[in-house]
Amino acid sequence: MTPFDSARPSLDTHEADTLPVVLVTGAARRVGAEIARQLHAAGARVVLHYRSSGGEADKLATELNTRRACSAATVGGDLARFGTADEVAAAALACFGRIDGLVNNASSFFPTPLGSIDRAAWDELVGSNLMGPLFLSQALAPEIRRRHGAVVNIVDIHAERPLPHYPVYSAAKAGLAGLTRALAIELAPEARVNGIAPGPIEWPEDGQFSAGERQHIIDHTLLKRIGSAADIARTVRFLIFDAPYITGQIIAVDGGRSAHL
Repeated sequence: MTPFDSARPSLDTHEADTLPVVLVTGAARRVGAEIARQLHAAGARVVLHYRSSGGEADKLATELNTRRACSAATVGGDLARFGTADEVAAAALACFGRIDGLVNNASSFFPTPLGSIDRAAWDELVGSNLMGPLFLSQALAPEIRRRHGAVVNIVDIHAERPLPHYPVYSAAKAGLAGLTRALAIELAPEARVNGIAPGPIEWPEDGQFSAGERQHIIDHTLLKRIGSAADIARTVRFLIFDAPYITGQIIAVDGGRSAHL
C-alpha cells in the first residue's frame, strides 16, 4: 500500500469534462469535512485529502458517492513532509482527470512557548501550515490556471495578531497570509487566490484550552459565541463559486473577535 491509496471512480469523458473538481486538504474530519460537503452540495466533485484519518476519509467519500455517484475520491499523504505535495497533486489529478479548485485546509496546531521550540515542532507547524500549501499550489498551478479556477487558503486571525505561547504556529499562518496574496499575483489573471481567517470555530480536541480560557475568548468575540464549521465552509463555497472578481483577499470569519483583540 502506498501513502496515496486513492479511491478512483470511473467517469465518462463528457462528465469529466463538465463537472468541476476541488481538492480539499485535511478533509476527513471537522472543518475540512464540512467544506467538502458544502462544495459537493454545490455540484462539485471532491478529492478528499487526509494524512492519518484514512478510515474517516473513506467513510465521507462513501457518504458523498451515495448522494451522487462517482463524485468523491480520497488521497492520502503527509503534506508536512517535503516532496509529498507533488505526489498528492499527481494522485488528485488522476482521480478525475482535472482540478478546478484547491482548498488548503490541512493544519497542525499546538503551543510552542519560547524556550521549548525544537526542529520537530518547526518542521510540523511550518510544514503543514505553510510549506504544504505552497508546494501543493505550485504543483497544481498550471492546471488551475488552465481551468480558470481558484485557490482558498485557511489562514487564521492569529496570522496578524499572534496567539501567546504559539509563536511558530502564528508565524506559519502569517506566512500563509503573505503567500495567499503572493499567489494571487502569480496566478493572475487566469486564476484567483483568497484566504479565510477563522476565529473561534471548533476547540482543539486535546484540551489545549481550559473552560475558563474558552469563555474568555467568547467574551472577547463581538457575537459572544463560537462559530461553526459551516460558517467557514459557506465562505469557502462563496470564494470558489460565487466571487469571480475577488482575489488576493483574506476574509475574517470570526464573529468579530479580531475587531478588538
